[in-house]
Amino acid sequence: MRKQSGFTLIELIIVIVILGILAVTAAPRFIDLQSDAKAATLDGVKAALQGGSQLVYAKAAIQGKQNLADSTVTITGVGNVATVYGYPDAESFTAILAGSSAAVTDLAAFAEIDEAEFDIVESAATTDGSANTAATDGEFVIVFQGADDGDACSVRYQNSAGTGQAPTISIETPSSC
Repeated sequence: MRKQSGFTLIELIIVIVILGILAVTAAPRFIDLQSDAKAATLDGVKAALQGGSQLVYAKAAIQGKQNLADSTVTITGVGNVATVYGYPDAESFTAILAGSSAAVTDLAAFAEIDEAEFDIVESAATTDGSANTAATDGEFVIVFQGADDGDACSVRYQNSAGTGQAPTISIETPSSC
């Protein structure tokens, strides 16, 4: 009788199935494409806000309003943009949330950001009277639509602190992102 060496076809198939199951359960832990995509999107939002605020500052400088703590700058196609030391005022974005018809500043026009994809969280009281703690005075936070405001991937915009100082625009990416 001849002695066999190696695996049978059944044993080979079982090993392949087990390896496949292990790969399917372990792969998402090593390949987290969703959080990478969110981080890249937030980088784009930050860049859009930086670019947009620089354009507003350039317009304020042309109009001689870059040193004023409280002013407005007229931008063709956007309207009047409230400024702090020549940079867009965070409070002007709160009118977008309230749906104010008096608000001419439009986030999409200002920084070319899709409002259908993001929410703007600001420091004013919410419609039910409770305070929103995700942002303080002089700042706003942009989060993904439907995200929890206090614990979400976000971009935070803080007003310029003084003449010649650009606004602080930072990305916050907690582990839950």
